[in-house]
Amino acid sequence: MVLSTIERRARHGYEIAKLIDQQSDGVLRFHIASLYPMLYRMERRGWIDGTWIEKAGQRRRRYYRLTPAGRKILAEQRSTWRELLTALQKVAGLEPGR
Repeated sequence: MVLSTIERRARHGYEIAKLIDQQSDGVLRFHIASLYPMLYRMERRGWIDGTWIEKAGQRRRRYYRLTPAGRKILAEQRSTWRELLTALQKVAGLEPGR
């Protein structure tokens, strides 16, 4: 989920957490205390790059963007998610979109 939020443009941690919360209608929430260690791990793995940016009147924030390796991982994860969702729909008797 984190990788998908920065697929189109760089975002800072708080923005990533808020976007996931908003897009899931509050069902999926990240606590900042767990989000930042995850971002640091992704950065160490080379999936994302972080850059400190200062804007006038605001505090300094670290913006994260997807790397080519991160794009590859995201594509692999999306494939896995599709398989998982299909299996859940079959087992639980759910129909897509309901």
